[in-house]
Amino acid sequence: MDDSVWKLLRRVLQRIPASRVQAVLTKWDHLSRRQLQSLNFAQSRQQLWENVIALCQENGMTMKHVTELDLIYRIEYPDQGNWQVYQLCDPKDEVLSSGLIEFRQQFKTHLKELINHVSIKIKKHDDEAVWIRIAWGDNYTKPNHFKPTYVVHYLQTPYVFLSGVSVKHRPLLYEALVLAAQYESIKDIHLSGRCFTSLRDLLMLKQTFPAHHPRPLQDRNPPNSADPNIQNEHEKQVEDALQIASEAFGDGPLPRLQTAVYKLETKFKDPENGLLSNRQEPFKGVVKFSSSSLLDSLSYAVTSGIASAPVTPLLSSITRKGRNYFLITDKGPGVSANTPGPKI
Repeated sequence: MDDSVWKLLRRVLQRIPASRVQAVLTKWDHLSRRQLQSLNFAQSRQQLWENVIALCQENGMTMKHVTELDLIYRIEYPDQGNWQVYQLCDPKDEVLSSGLIEFRQQFKTHLKELINHVSIKIKKHDDEAVWIRIAWGDNYTKPNHFKPTYVVHYLQTPYVFLSGVSVKHRPLLYEALVLAAQYESIKDIHLSGRCFTSLRDLLMLKQTFPAHHPRPLQDRNPPNSADPNIQNEHEKQVEDALQIASEAFGDGPLPRLQTAVYKLETKFKDPENGLLSNRQEPFKGVVKFSSSSLLDSLSYAVTSGIASAPVTPLLSSITRKGRNYFLITDKGPGVSANTPGPKI
């Protein structure tokens, strides 16, 4: 086992939580049952790593084996790094019949035609997601396995999740994905975050986020005034706030997003400030909301009375449209969904 393999193996092992090392190594399936039973998973992490590395050296592990372990680890712990979501557009007629074997073969073939030195590892997860790990090189250098790109694609959907891809390699990856998945183009849908599972759920299940009610609040059935818990006005306001938050963001656990960005390109409107109001060019700026769990924070702001009701479409569109980047202009309803994305 050469030095680069040893370093990558050590890095991957250090990331795996101690309580999950045995389970991950079992899924990896490159250590025998006897070797796994010889490991003491209760000992110190440092000693455990050394023992695992010694067994890997005994088995003659290569970079191919270690990258497989890294991919298994990322599948088990996907909520790391920053993920950006893209959508494949204009499917070809045969796209519905495309399966994993064909996609894997086509993706590897097309990407290796575009770049000489590249390492690709593809694995299908239990939830039908295709996970791809790519280590990039160039015409003169070997693939850098310490800065890989991760791609997740659900074959029966047009959505693709990307993490760790550089500007230099984006066009190559876009082209390989479009050709392998049998679509015509790919675009950025302006949804990103660190929690992969929340991004996935927001797109795959966005019809349930929120539970949208087309009727105005006052037209819906009012709460039972005979209930002793809602006799006074304050409790009625709390009930209304909960109802409004539910309509805007849905019931139950919300997808965990960290940011929402609003890019402003509107005319400055202030009759007392003629210098800016008379400008022909739009007033440009960026407003960014940040939180460890943004949707929960926005919902709480409504239910607690911090934010006024009803909830502005600029905020409720996060769940309704499945995105957290918006362009606001003077045209249309104020939220533009047509910001151009990359095309192939």
